[in-house]
Amino acid sequence: MTSSELTVRPATPADRPTVERLWLMFRHDLSKFGGQLPNPDGTFRSERLEAAFSGSADWAPYLISRGEQPIGFAFVRALSTPTHVLNSFFVVRGVRREGVGLAAVREVVARHPGEWEVAFQDDNAGAVRFWRRVAEELAPGAWREERRPVQGRPDLAPDVWVSFRYPSS
Repeated sequence: MTSSELTVRPATPADRPTVERLWLMFRHDLSKFGGQLPNPDGTFRSERLEAAFSGSADWAPYLISRGEQPIGFAFVRALSTPTHVLNSFFVVRGVRREGVGLAAVREVVARHPGEWEVAFQDDNAGAVRFWRRVAEELAPGAWREERRPVQGRPDLAPDVWVSFRYPSS
């Protein structure tokens, strides 16, 4: 894939229906790890989706496309704090392992230079490999990893948090 085929841009209210459909795929993928089932209407919980499209200056939703095809999204939060959080990130299975995810993350974090954190679950082996690789690519040898309890959910295993600075200093 050439970089000219990949587009990462702020998602607009007009993009919301597309991102909502991608959100369903994202939550479906994650249901394997958290056991969360769909709501009675077939949707999944969507607080982060709502927050990302709330218009808050603290959140930024991004749409990831290849040509005309939407292939993923990224939600950034905590933009008003010293450490930004890549809150939700997704690329469709059909483009995984092609470098799309790394290229998209690089574009998103480059728009908001500084300290970054990303959380994922230990039992999601693909996410573990991906986020460690992203951290090493974006901040070679200068990233850290720690486990933190999930707030308000003592029944869940701790999340793994990767922290790095981009651009690395």
